Amino acid sequence: MSSPSTDDQPVWRKRSRRQALTHWVITLGIAGVVLWCFKLISDETTWSFVWSGPAQAGELANRMFLPEWYNRTGELWAEGEFWSHLGAFLADRAAYAAELWSPLVDTLHIATLGTVLGVMIASPLAFLAAENTTPSVKFVRPVALLFLVTSRSVNSLIWALLLVIVIGPGMLSGILAIALRSVGFCGKLLFEAIEEIDEATRDAVVSTGAGRLQTLTYGVIPQIAPAFAGISIYRWDINIREATIIGLVGAGGIGMALQTAIDELAWGHVSVIFIAILATVILSEWVSAKARAAVT
Repeated sequence: MSSPSTDDQPVWRKRSRRQALTHWVITLGIAGVVLWCFKLISDETTWSFVWSGPAQAGELANRMFLPEWYNRTGELWAEGEFWSHLGAFLADRAAYAAELWSPLVDTLHIATLGTVLGVMIASPLAFLAAENTTPSVKFVRPVALLFLVTSRSVNSLIWALLLVIVIGPGMLSGILAIALRSVGFCGKLLFEAIEEIDEATRDAVVSTGAGRLQTLTYGVIPQIAPAFAGISIYRWDINIREATIIGLVGAGGIGMALQTAIDELAWGHVSVIFIAILATVILSEWVSAKARAAVT
């Protein structure tokens, strides 16, 4: 807005006086709420533990990544036993890494089967949720959207915890947890892709006298096929990461080995598991990138 100045020339102002006053009052109110919340959090926080956090993290990293004889390196070198201790250390870690092969494969199976099942459930829900393919905008579409929103609103770790309670621990709980989480993600992206199709192509198929199923088969699905493939691969890449975590609640995979190592305070084994998870994630990222490049 503009306001007159002393020389009768209008001066531009971003806000009027009343708007500026309202802005500052709201800003101060928000600042007060933030400070009040900080005080509540501060009163419930044991700050001595917070300040000792860096030292505790360093000690944990030392137990995880450095061998027990690390502080005796000079002594062992002088006694000529350094290389023997190093060899024994590497042999122990290699032997444990070999034991992780089976849970790593289980993790890949959980992620892959969960993704396939999730995409299979999400695909029909996406067609029911898209405005241009749903049988009923008023009745069917809201129900389909409810299923997709419910799936997205619950984390895979929560799904896994519930399923472990219902059907017991193991890979089946993990696969279903990954699938239920994937339904909402894949369904949302897929029904948005369906709503963005070229309607002229679809109308051309309809003009030939094609029925509803034929229209979907020849007028809609070919247009969303690249998006469908890309979404599925992307979700599989995400599920690799999530499958490494859900084992913490008993849903199978390498997460169960991680939980066991933590419970036993075997921090050296924890470090090996972390390295194995990192290598698996890097490999899945590379495969996912190559697959997405191939389908786009």
